[in-house]
Amino acid sequence: MHFCFIVEELYRHELMPMVIAHQLTQWGHEVDLLEPHMTITSLAEVAGARYDAYVLKTVSDGPGLSILEAAEAAGAPTINHARAIRLVRDKAVATACAIAHSLPVPHTYFVAHPGLLDQVPERDYPLVVKPTNGSSCRAVYKVNCPTDLARLDPAGTEHSFLLAQHYVENRGHDVKVYVAGTQVFAVAKRSPLHPDVEVDKHLIPISLEWQELALRVGEIFGLDLYGLDIVETNDGPMVVDINDFPSFGHVPEAITLVASHIIDIAAQRVLQRCNGTSSGRVPEMLNEAVTAAEEPRDTSLLSTLRGS
Repeated sequence: MHFCFIVEELYRHELMPMVIAHQLTQWGHEVDLLEPHMTITSLAEVAGARYDAYVLKTVSDGPGLSILEAAEAAGAPTINHARAIRLVRDKAVATACAIAHSLPVPHTYFVAHPGLLDQVPERDYPLVVKPTNGSSCRAVYKVNCPTDLARLDPAGTEHSFLLAQHYVENRGHDVKVYVAGTQVFAVAKRSPLHPDVEVDKHLIPISLEWQELALRVGEIFGLDLYGLDIVETNDGPMVVDINDFPSFGHVPEAITLVASHIIDIAAQRVLQRCNGTSSGRVPEMLNEAVTAAEEPRDTSLLSTLRGS
């Protein structure tokens, strides 16, 4: 198969997604890298559907999503769906969608600028304040009472819209749930709201409740490769973030898992696109997907990713 990996500048020297592109080439697939921060992009070529699938690990407000949306609009298969990425990238939209589908999320306000935070009712404190376009736990603050608003770092709040969420008492650490298709893994990690609580990032058993919640999130948002941050409360798990194409750090054999799933999804989408045509390429691609899953693994890459 022939893939195009759209690589944002932030991830050019990161493990993800480059290790996945490398693994696919090790299995005999073609992978082209498109770096929108380095080169212009011919939209005629994008519309020409020369690739079996486009793959993107996004950054907030980066150019990659525009290219992925252009490819999807032209009929090319994409992983994840561009519309699903857009849905979770804006945390206000994602939260509203989650509420509409009865997912367990904290009570949340949309705040256009920091000067409006004093309008949040005192009964909703403590608050978690974070940007609607945030990622990697950056600029996330816990505010215990209205007078603490003055202590917010202006550099982290002045250039974005904000969410103000009711802080829900929990066990003091986050759980990152990673999903590839129907395979679900859970990793305990330190909470940005509890930096004093020492937590060595490690794989933990996945409960049936977490698994069902994670798969429901994927169904609602239309995601293929994704993660969600949850906290354990007295009333069960609470979803505090959803993101596309996470790192899959500490997930066993993560590179094989993610690369194989990309092949499977791409083959399914090409089959859907070609359904009803006489194309002889579809059975060949399906055979490639099966063959790739049986190929020997690059264990050096696996060990590198587990340490991330």
